[in-house]
Amino acid sequence: MSYSIDFRKQLFKIKRQENLTFQETAERFGIPIRTLFRWQKCINPKNKAEQNLQQKIDMEALRKDVEQHPDHYQYERSEEVWG
Repeated sequence: MSYSIDFRKQLFKIKRQENLTFQETAERFGIPIRTLFRWQKCINPKNKAEQNLQQKIDMEALRKDVEQHPDHYQYERSEEVWG
């Protein structure tokens, strides 16, 4: 389950206002303390698809390859476009 950014910000706002420790905040909201530390580093939720994408696709190179070799398999196209 992914918590909204608004919820995460509100949680840290309450933590600051009430001067709570990470342990107290985790117990109060029922969230693992490790999650709070991770949110402190980066409050935005991570998109699983973005995590798996290792390099950005050059769309122009891909378009040219599709035009020149419309019958290529995906593995052939990836070798051609990315080397």
